[in-house]
Amino acid sequence: MADPQSSLVPDPVAGLIDIPLPREVSLWPQTWPARVALVLVCAGIIVAAWRFARTWRANRYRREALRELKQITQMPSHELAMQLSMLVRRTALAAFLREQVAPLSGTAWLAFLDRTSSGTEFSCGPGRWLASAPYARTEPDDDQRSALIALICRWIRGHHA
Repeated sequence: MADPQSSLVPDPVAGLIDIPLPREVSLWPQTWPARVALVLVCAGIIVAAWRFARTWRANRYRREALRELKQITQMPSHELAMQLSMLVRRTALAAFLREQVAPLSGTAWLAFLDRTSSGTEFSCGPGRWLASAPYARTEPDDDQRSALIALICRWIRGHHA
């Protein structure tokens, strides 16, 4: 039999009411100025990414030329001048109009390199080897070699059209 005392005690949980939960918080900004700012920030990120990608693709020839320059520096001295001259010529053809670069030779070629690098190191410095070394019988000494390689590396990285 059931205990008469237990049936008289009311259930203490039966009278409780659930607490209403607040609405979910939206991640979307609540004010119009905040929404406009969010759209502008997103548009700015997209434009910056597009410009970065465009610049990265446009400078691909520079990265390839620097990679090839690193390989050329390992060559013996008698091949160095000819390979460096061809590398600078190919790099210039990739960066500038063919009609502007292809007919140049000698001092005109060195003057073009000076103009595009904002200096005179090609016509008055170690860059003179680019015009004469492929035809000369003498090889550059170690100081001339390292100065020429450094000059070409600076030109590849910093020439301007």
